Amino acid sequence: MMKSILATSLLALSLSACATAVPPVEVTRFHTANPPVSGTVAIEEMIGNPDISLEFRTYAAAVGSELQRVGFTEIREGRSDYQALVGLQRSYRPSGPDRSGNPVSVGVGGSTGSYGSGLGVGIGINLSGKPKDYITTEMRVQIRRRGDSQAVWEGRAITSAKEGTPAAQPNMAAAKLAAALIGGYPGESGRTITVK
Repeated sequence: MMKSILATSLLALSLSACATAVPPVEVTRFHTANPPVSGTVAIEEMIGNPDISLEFRTYAAAVGSELQRVGFTEIREGRSDYQALVGLQRSYRPSGPDRSGNPVSVGVGGSTGSYGSGLGVGIGINLSGKPKDYITTEMRVQIRRRGDSQAVWEGRAITSAKEGTPAAQPNMAAAKLAAALIGGYPGESGRTITVK
């Protein structure tokens, strides 16, 4: 009995850790009246993408996987029916109101009562260092018909996670953003939703 209670508690704890490790994603999509649901697609970098790096490949691979899941065939060579242009941007914002960097705080307290009275002084030392920043990651994807360069579908997904957490790592962020953005393709045009 005790073992099953302990196992249930550990499972609930691990599930809650997974649930909090991946923050929600805000998704907005736009598309033509009849967006394509199949065809060959080449994943390419969006012109003017502000974050040109090796990290881009992680996001491009995640987009390619999700497009294949909804019916497209990704090709790397040759002429494709569609281009999926991918852009991403990561920005940082401070967390917490106190950015002074002061790791030491001093507190004074007093007590009275039947078992004792007196004045106490306490010193608290913050060993955690400065508060971690939040990393906001935005992914943009636009699908264009290769023949006439007409945009037939586009979307944007945004999420934020505390620096140093698993959800802030590029692999997890890429997978989460691509799944939220392309999952349920083509999605409702012009509506912003939150995907948990």
